Amino acid sequence: MRDHDFVLPDTTYIVSQKAIALSLRHSILSASAVALALSVTLVAGCATTSAAQNAKPASAEPAAKPKATPKPLAKGMDSNGALDPFPSTYKPLPGVTTAIVGATILTAAGEEIENGTIVFADGKIVAVGKDVAIPDGAKRIDGRGKFVTPGIIDIHSHLGVYPSPGVQANSDGNEATDPNTAEVWAEHSIWPQDPGFNRAREGGITSLMILPGSANLFGGRSVTLKNVPSITEQGMKFPGAPYGLKMACGENPKRVYGSRSRSPSTRMGNIAVARRAWIDAADYNRKWNDYRAKIAAGEAAGDPPKRDLKLETLSGVLNGDILIQNHCYRADEMALMMDMAKEFGYKITTFHHSSEAYKLAPALKEADICAATWADWQGFKMESLDGIAENAGILQAYGACTIIHSDDATMIQHLNQEAALAMGAAARAGIPVSRLDAIKWITANPARAMGIGAKTGSLEAGKMADIVLWDRDPFSTYALAQTVYVDGGIAYDRNDPATHARSDFDLGRPSLEQK
Repeated sequence: MRDHDFVLPDTTYIVSQKAIALSLRHSILSASAVALALSVTLVAGCATTSAAQNAKPASAEPAAKPKATPKPLAKGMDSNGALDPFPSTYKPLPGVTTAIVGATILTAAGEEIENGTIVFADGKIVAVGKDVAIPDGAKRIDGRGKFVTPGIIDIHSHLGVYPSPGVQANSDGNEATDPNTAEVWAEHSIWPQDPGFNRAREGGITSLMILPGSANLFGGRSVTLKNVPSITEQGMKFPGAPYGLKMACGENPKRVYGSRSRSPSTRMGNIAVARRAWIDAADYNRKWNDYRAKIAAGEAAGDPPKRDLKLETLSGVLNGDILIQNHCYRADEMALMMDMAKEFGYKITTFHHSSEAYKLAPALKEADICAATWADWQGFKMESLDGIAENAGILQAYGACTIIHSDDATMIQHLNQEAALAMGAAARAGIPVSRLDAIKWITANPARAMGIGAKTGSLEAGKMADIVLWDRDPFSTYALAQTVYVDGGIAYDRNDPATHARSDFDLGRPSLEQK
């Protein structure tokens, strides 16, 4: 028993010593492992901290840049800032509610109304027809045996810029100093006291377009006027009428500048100079468009392009704000001008004079270009040599927009009879033209080509009361305008001397030309 008792403690001791040694060994290993793990953790932690400090959050967005504040343009330097810096101050003549009863009415809108009635009030046409109610208190005018038409409109006049008396001091219609003077405006030359306006009114003219002359490829801007007496041009200026740009091709520009031994001196020079101008205008347009786009986007746009009055007018054409009125006689040159318009993306509204328009009638119809011409101005110079009296009739037969214009201070007084001459020439050639068509030649069609067709040019409810009461068929040689209304006010009454405007020249005041 004793041995056994002693053996057990010894064995236990031995076992315990081994266990302690093993446990201690494991402890050392564990400590090393902990130390190693801690070291790894610390290293990893340092690496993670460094990466976190240097890395940007994945969801962060760059800070928005503050929008650039554009510099305000100096007054007068923004090409869009003053589209019409010389605004109309026109005020309609006073009028009363009026009914013309029992007349033959040529509406220029496709109707000839016998024994018709037209009512107008507050400057507008109220109603037109056979059975029209007449407002109580309206002034009634007996129109039996008489004719009523829209006011006559001349799309090509130089009244005011070549006024009477016709002396050099008053000759302001042609800035013949450069083949491109698109920067000049006819309205800045108009003398409102030109007695030609009074004579034109007596011939039934209620609206007219005043153009610069045709010495230059680009002669400048035209202006549309209401034919009323006024001290200032702005007092005649047709409210809201678009500007036109007078262009010319053919003999005039090449003669004027060729005689000075400079370009253009040939027809090919005409086209080359004009194309160069359109290239400059397109580039000017691009620069302004780019500048405005950057301003709209809040980007730094730098300095704006310098305003250029010449390129501004051409740019207005490219943008569709200004209408092309193109002096051109020959068919081949009209075709070239149409091709140039396609090249640069603008539209020709009207060819003026257009003696050979009959050769291009189908093309003009397709392109929706009007042709303004005379009845019988043929052969007075080489480029009009192939003109014919049937020109307007042939254009009408093809359905092209046909206009009779004057380009003359005397003819403007008789445009109704000039249209009658063209009707007669067409009839003799077997081309019948009705009064319904011919009245449009001097009313609705020029209004359309001048961009005022929605306001005047035909007798329709809501349009301006620009009306002429004739003593007989207006296409008669003996026809006289009895009463002329502009916006419903009496601008001329043959039987009322108080409406017969007289200028100083009419009264015999001498004109003093500075020497």
